[in-house]
Amino acid sequence: MKGRDWELHISILGWLYILGNIIYLFIGGLGLFLLAGIGVATNDPQAFQILSIVGGVGAAFFTLLAIPGLIAGVGLLKRQSWARILALVLAILGLVNFPIGTAVGIYALWVLLQTEVSDHFLPLKAA
Repeated sequence: MKGRDWELHISILGWLYILGNIIYLFIGGLGLFLLAGIGVATNDPQAFQILSIVGGVGAAFFTLLAIPGLIAGVGLLKRQSWARILALVLAILGLVNFPIGTAVGIYALWVLLQTEVSDHFLPLKAA
């Protein structure tokens, strides 16, 4: 493949990571909103408190899941070499998330493990 084709694949992968993890943030926020709303609808202060805590913990969990993928996506778009490593780790972990995580993971492994692709990333800077 030509270098321009790999540039396109890296950009697509970066956007897949960003958009996919924005969905995680949306799910977390929606869960918090729905659970707190159910608590309000019950007119029970104790139910509201418990459901708000559960919703908040769920939202925090989904946010923690989304942060590495968002960072990897932005890093891939900026062609940072550390983002390639992070995206490879996330791709391997995402393989068990059938079917979408598996598809994105296989695509990420296919793109990022090509020898020509490493030339498209900025070199790591020595500390």
